[in-house]
Amino acid sequence: MAWSERNFSARRFGTRRMIKAVAISFFVLLGFGGWFVYEKLPRIPGVPKAPVVGVPQGALDHAPKPAYAGEHPRKSGRPTEYFPFPIAIGESGPVETLFSGPSTYPFLCGENTVTNAQPLVDNHNGEGIPVFALDDTGNQTDEVIGYSRDCSHTTSVSYYYRSTQDGAFHPLGNANNDIDQVTVNGKTTDFVVRLETGTINRFFYAIAALRGDSETADKPTISNWNKRLIYQFRGGVGVGRRQGNMSRKAIIERREDQLARGYAVVYSTANQTSNHYNIWLAEDTARRLKKQFIALYDEPMYTVGIGGSGGAIQQYLLAQNAPGVLDAALPLYSYPDMVSQTTYVFDCEPLEYFFDVVAADNPRWKDVTEREAVIGLASQKEFDHRFKALENVAALFDGRYRNTAEGSSECVQGWRGLVPLVNNPNFVHFSQSFADPVARNTHWTHWEDLRDFYGAGPDGYANSAWDNQGVQYGLEALKKGEISIDEFLRLNATIGGWKAPTEQGGEKLWFMNGDVFPVELSVWSEHNMNLGSLDNPAPRSVASVEAIEGIYRSGHVFLGDVEIPIVDVRHYLEGELDMHHSLASFSSRERIRRARGHSDNQLIWMSHKGYDPVDEALDIIDHWMQRIIEHPEMGVTGNKPVEATDRCFDKNGNVMAAGPSVWDGSWNSKPAGACMRKYPIYSTPRQVAGGPITGDIFKCELQPLERAIAKNTYGVASAAVVEHIEDMRRVFPDGVCNFNAPDVGRPKERLFDQGGDVIIAGHVISADYRQLPGDIARDAEVRQEEIMPVPVSDGGQELGTD
Repeated sequence: MAWSERNFSARRFGTRRMIKAVAISFFVLLGFGGWFVYEKLPRIPGVPKAPVVGVPQGALDHAPKPAYAGEHPRKSGRPTEYFPFPIAIGESGPVETLFSGPSTYPFLCGENTVTNAQPLVDNHNGEGIPVFALDDTGNQTDEVIGYSRDCSHTTSVSYYYRSTQDGAFHPLGNANNDIDQVTVNGKTTDFVVRLETGTINRFFYAIAALRGDSETADKPTISNWNKRLIYQFRGGVGVGRRQGNMSRKAIIERREDQLARGYAVVYSTANQTSNHYNIWLAEDTARRLKKQFIALYDEPMYTVGIGGSGGAIQQYLLAQNAPGVLDAALPLYSYPDMVSQTTYVFDCEPLEYFFDVVAADNPRWKDVTEREAVIGLASQKEFDHRFKALENVAALFDGRYRNTAEGSSECVQGWRGLVPLVNNPNFVHFSQSFADPVARNTHWTHWEDLRDFYGAGPDGYANSAWDNQGVQYGLEALKKGEISIDEFLRLNATIGGWKAPTEQGGEKLWFMNGDVFPVELSVWSEHNMNLGSLDNPAPRSVASVEAIEGIYRSGHVFLGDVEIPIVDVRHYLEGELDMHHSLASFSSRERIRRARGHSDNQLIWMSHKGYDPVDEALDIIDHWMQRIIEHPEMGVTGNKPVEATDRCFDKNGNVMAAGPSVWDGSWNSKPAGACMRKYPIYSTPRQVAGGPITGDIFKCELQPLERAIAKNTYGVASAAVVEHIEDMRRVFPDGVCNFNAPDVGRPKERLFDQGGDVIIAGHVISADYRQLPGDIARDAEVRQEEIMPVPVSDGGQELGTD
């Protein structure tokens, strides 16, 4: 009996211990899972050792400012360079720009991990970041010896070699009979790269080239250079105020294959759009960096740009604004320009908020692919977007996240989080790198980054070019019968615009703001939107026409007038809902065709992500450029090699189709070509609202509803629109967009002359215009005889057409 009791007690104790162990294990796993999810979520960086502690007096006065009203940079001249290039080793480059305006503050210094040096002390007034004393071993102490406002570094040179042991690059001093070999200019040489870094215009620069015969660090030789120069551009979404970082990887590893072939490569953090979007500053720095290169080496045979996303934007705009800086371009994952992106990207969150929250009672919108009818951008049912874990946690506190749709759209996976960065003056993800008073008094927006061009209003905030007045979201879906008139009205009554900068609050994306519990999470930023209902429609955003004019005049909008050879290359990423959608290449193509009467100087190459066609594209560029150099009188398209055609590739690099019609499709009103069938393009919310594929109407001309009806704007839905005319008038009190008319904000006069000669690779090339287009070379609405408004009533009316 005693034994049985002891046995029972032991079993009971063992059971309790097992339950306790299971419980502990459960909570440990739960905690570990929560930690894992938490660690996977992106958050703002912490406070660095050297934040920006102060700015020069008056730097943050935010005075009103008119929008830019000067000449387009294509038309205006450039001042003569005054700085004595080359910058010698141990000296620093120019701080003030040549022509792109005075320095702005605050300015966050970056890191040069090639040298690991601090920036130079330039003041003792507490402006910029603190600079620390070094101990006997070269490590930073806590003693502040001064401050760096402009983040200058001295020029330095390092040598790296590629090892035969691991294929990686190492400091040349570490070589141990393992230096790899390459063949350049017909001879075999060591794969040793000279890397020079320093600062120009306050930004880091780098020059990389194979080490020449008998060279020294301060006097490089050109024996192993193939006379071709690559200008590296990089992307990202930036709102200014920082220098960016320089690393060996940014140039050597990134362009390893081209360095092995003898190309020289130059790069500046001023040509990385995650640091800023000022195309004048990008050009100013590019011109100076090329001067540094030429002073050290020689004039290149030609300069070809290469770089993705924002790096592609810079190439298109520099080719337009500053012929001669680049002789050829290889834009990757391209967009035409930054301003065009904001137009449809800013539509994303209001639309997603409508589907997720306002229309949550409609089971149709639980299927994200159904939303394509209105959003236009790609979507996928089986897709765990990068915010899903966050929404699952938030669902514990907020019922809006408990029944969200499965899958995702490009709006969510590609663009979520970027609207606050571009548009909210109170938010930037690196704000902790600035002292609180500095961060609070800085307006963190794209508009502010370019306030010299957008101008600023009486409240001191930079003007915005974003406008959705009269935009009929889902118009094409209504015409096709994919949404009803009731859904169309509800959608457009709900969606207003983004609030004025003075009315916007801080963001509630908890992973960015660092709050542990997402009690007030808002992935849509709806607290910064104007929202409404059918009874009380939301007011729309009305852009500053002067700001739009200023951004056109300043050369920040791609007008399509480019002469140089262009190979526009991208992976097809629509299945991944990547922001780099392939539609953008065709938007650029149509702008080029519209401006010049043809787009024969632009190739579009698209491939499966398993194959990288960059080297192949460089070979095409090289063949093309050599022909231009040999026969400049034949021009760019006259020298186009026979193999320079549009094409698409599979994952193994096989060409699936090539030729002049492979990318035909609905975008140019032709039957789908072979590549378009393999890699179909999608649309944008503004295209679904009736806008053109060019995407360059920032503020549409408004027309009365009666006129839109008379023009058959609504197709088979016209009768339904007439039946709901009073609702339509409440939702669109100012009228609706007439996308057949030019952008209201585009200057009426020609921004620069067309025709004449351009310089490519040092040779005079006649410009190739197949027609002389008007200010806007597309079919415009006939205006000679204005359509008389047609009266409408609830009983219906026979509708006329233009």
